[in-house]
Amino acid sequence: MRTRFILIQTSHAGNVGAAARAMKTMGFGDLVLVAPRWANVLRREETIQRASGALDVLANARIVETLDEALDGVTHLCATAMIPRDFGPPTRTPREHLEPLAQSDPPQHVGFLFGSERFGMRNEDVYRCNVALSIPADPKFGSLNLGAAIQLIAYEWRLALGGFPVTEAIAPTQAADAQAVAGMLAHWERSLVQIGFLDPDAPKKLMPRLQQLFNRAQPTPEEIHILRGIAKAMADAKTPPPARPDGAA
Repeated sequence: MRTRFILIQTSHAGNVGAAARAMKTMGFGDLVLVAPRWANVLRREETIQRASGALDVLANARIVETLDEALDGVTHLCATAMIPRDFGPPTRTPREHLEPLAQSDPPQHVGFLFGSERFGMRNEDVYRCNVALSIPADPKFGSLNLGAAIQLIAYEWRLALGGFPVTEAIAPTQAADAQAVAGMLAHWERSLVQIGFLDPDAPKKLMPRLQQLFNRAQPTPEEIHILRGIAKAMADAKTPPPARPDGAA
């Protein structure tokens, strides 16, 4: 499934950089600019700064004079429009339309079309599209920054295509076995008695409740070691200091 992002008459260089960054974070790299305000927009300092490292997307981006040139090879074109057109294509939310599109057979060459920041999309450009994607924003304030709109569409499209795996920051660890948990609880019971928190003659349900708590928590061997250390520290704090020799100060 090939994907192209097409920006028509972009007026702010920073938005071109923001578009490149939004695309790269979702794994897309085909960017075409139609008659942007600045002929050197891909090399302007503001563009490069807002791209924040997505320089390969800028390096591969193309500038063309007409929308026809930008649509070369595209087989399914999506407009991004807040307001439905009377004679335009059907209006759909991105998720509603993109999920089935991702399953199309044969795969499509999909184009996402974004209008000028100043004027939005012209009716004649919307009419050329297969669908008008409307981001379900607050109807009282539905105007998104161009970079934000591209990020949302790129995210929804990547999600429809299967997304990227979420990497765990820390590798999952094995829970301590039942014997280790029982040993730790026995240690805690002795320490709780020693500090006066647990009355061995009237223990009530304290230890069974702690047993259930740690069963739910599924502590790791390292955490069992920490809990034993806490139990030892509690007991040591309660132990009276050794008696000094007679006459010692």
